[in-house]
Amino acid sequence: MVKSTLSRFKNFDAYAKTLDDFRVKTSTGAVVTLVSAFVIAVLLLGEFFDYRSVHVESSLIVDGGRKAKMAIDFDISFPKIPCYILTLDVMDVAGEHQSDISHSVYKVQLSPDGSEIKRERAPNLGDTGPDPKEVGPDYCGDCGGAIKPESGCCNTCEDVRQAYVRSGWAFSRPEGIEQCVREGYLDKMKEQADQGCRMHGQITVNKVAGNFHIAPGRSFQSGNAHVHDIQQYLQHGLDFSHHIKSLSFGEKVPNVHNPLDDQRVDEAEGLHMFQYYVKVVGTKYIYLNRLPVNTNQYSVTQFNRDLLQKNAMGMVMPPNGLPGVFFNFDISPMLVIQKEERKSFTSFLTGVCAIVGGIFTVAGIIDGAIWRAERTLKRKMELGKAL
Repeated sequence: MVKSTLSRFKNFDAYAKTLDDFRVKTSTGAVVTLVSAFVIAVLLLGEFFDYRSVHVESSLIVDGGRKAKMAIDFDISFPKIPCYILTLDVMDVAGEHQSDISHSVYKVQLSPDGSEIKRERAPNLGDTGPDPKEVGPDYCGDCGGAIKPESGCCNTCEDVRQAYVRSGWAFSRPEGIEQCVREGYLDKMKEQADQGCRMHGQITVNKVAGNFHIAPGRSFQSGNAHVHDIQQYLQHGLDFSHHIKSLSFGEKVPNVHNPLDDQRVDEAEGLHMFQYYVKVVGTKYIYLNRLPVNTNQYSVTQFNRDLLQKNAMGMVMPPNGLPGVFFNFDISPMLVIQKEERKSFTSFLTGVCAIVGGIFTVAGIIDGAIWRAERTLKRKMELGKAL
């Protein structure tokens, strides 16, 4: 009974065995076996490396972020413009204006050979308050008729300049202001005349279309217009040669190179408006072994315009625009997701079985074809001898 059941169970064997007496081993079969083993080893090694490697899969969805802010990190050098001339402003389509930003921006004075001289987190380098021994403990400086600050006093040259900005006046004659004369404002300006400036830091903007720009002269609002006091620079012009060491919108991601990183513009003497039109695309990086990172990628198009024009008498005409470096950014409504993925272990096993089974099957077909060809050729040769 048991033997009968066992014999019926053997009928399910899909791999029927042949007797050793009927097996024939050949040299060609040995060659095919060794080649197959080598190919299997190479493919299995490649499959293992593919299993251990990380692949990045990209997908695109609609960005659902609302009322979002965006951080912009920048590091830009101007080798031929001193720091006291440059200001950084931000404007956007939502109507928000940030003028003469200084709270998160560093200005570094550069010598003509490019080495750093002095680093300050202020728009006016070297600005110190008046010495009480010189002006008295109850000193309250005059603001020259401009709008006074909350303290009611303009004790420094910078205080007077800010008062002029609030009033929408041009700050063009510092030699006639008591505070500026006392602080040696003009001497400081002459000292920095041949210097350059490196500006770096971070600004936070609304995630809407807008621009930030680095331009000469102090900025102020005149009605609905954004105005810079550049009259004193029109006659001789300015060399806005610049080096963008880095510019990123959002958190920096290792091994990701942005289009404007290490961008150089040389020989830009005159009154040039450099405009970079930036298309910002939200990007989310999802990693296997760390927290996701929300940042942005961007593409850029550059346009340069020379604003320096002279009339028939050789006089410099008012420019039709503001010289400086402008970054006009627009926000894409799409969000790119870059997700790290690794092949699962079951996929790895499936690949291993496919490689081993496939190579052995193909090798068996090749070996069988060679064996039949050898036997056929041998029979023909024997038949030829018999004839």
